[in-house]
Order: sequence, then C-alpha cells, then structure tokens
Amino acid sequence: MKIAIVKYNAGNIQSVLFALDRIGAKAIVTDEKDQLLEADKVIFPGVGEASSAMHYLRERGLDELILSLKQPVLGICLGMQLLCDHSEENETKCLGIFPARVKRFTEPGLKVPQVGWNQLTDIKGSLFTGVNEKAYCYFVHSYFAELCSYTTARTDYGGSFSSALARDNFYGVQFHTEKSAGIGDRIFQNFLAL
Repeated sequence: MKIAIVKYNAGNIQSVLFALDRIGAKAIVTDEKDQLLEADKVIFPGVGEASSAMHYLRERGLDELILSLKQPVLGICLGMQLLCDHSEENETKCLGIFPARVKRFTEPGLKVPQVGWNQLTDIKGSLFTGVNEKAYCYFVHSYFAELCSYTTARTDYGGSFSSALARDNFYGVQFHTEKSAGIGDRIFQNFLAL
C-alpha cells in the first residue's frame, strides 16, 4: 500500500511517520502531484497557522490537487481545519470540503490553547471501529471546527465542537492521532483499512 503524507509547512510530520511505523506502515512525505495522485491513502497533517499553510498549498497548486483526490484522505489538526470552509485564524478561506467554520476559543476563563487529553462523544463511522464512546484523545489547538452535518465525533471544551468529520473520501480529526496512544493507533489502522 502506498501512503503519502502531504508535505507543506506543517510541524507534526515526523511524529506521524513514527506513529505509522509503530503500526508497521511506511509512508512517503511529498508535495509531488503524481506521488499524491498515485497513493492509496493520503494523510494531510498540520501544526501551524491557517493562512500561511493555505498560501503554501495555493502557491504549489496543492489546494486544487487535494480537492481532486478520490482515495481516502485524513486531515489531522490544522489539516482537518483546512478542509473546512473558512478559518477565523487571519480570516482564511480554506478548501471547503466540510461546510463548517473554524473559530477561536473565546469562552471567558477557558485556557487557550486546549492542551491535553479530552473525550470523544457521539462517535460514528468507520474511522472509529473498535473505539469506545468517551475514549480519550490528545488535543493541542486554539481553533475548532463548529458542529455540522458531517460531524462524526464531538468534544466539549467551553462548548461542543467537531473533533472528527467525514464526507465521501475525506476524513478529519482535530486531535493528534499520532499522540493519542492506542486509540490513535487504532484510528490510523482503521484509516488504512478503508
């Protein structure tokens, strides 16, 4: 199986590679269009800032390429946010696969960013096969995707937000799969089995 990780200015690529290695999977890191199109699975990771990430993708035509992909695509953290319509982070127009806006946590007294373990509720879909309701995953984020018709898991932090989204061949998780221990490994295995 060919697994490609989208190369752009994202900070968690190395830890995604380590996580895949833990479950016996190898991946290439690339921004080459042919390699991304030929991959069986594409992972779109992200730690960083929305507008500079979108600028990088647009500059290289990767925005159009990602939208054209037919194989399963998994967005992680910022990668999931970039699959949404719009981010409040520097008022960024994103890829628009999920009809959700990405907003900043503004609840008074809430520690921002959210850093640490939090629960998934209302989980559904093939990405979560074998994952129990109220499983804990690891989050680090200041922005969140609002709930929408494509929400497949919710998390509460100053209100309820989409901790996972799925539409057609596109999947997104707000938490860091690569840092979520056994649950994260299971989700990666489920993604590779799609």
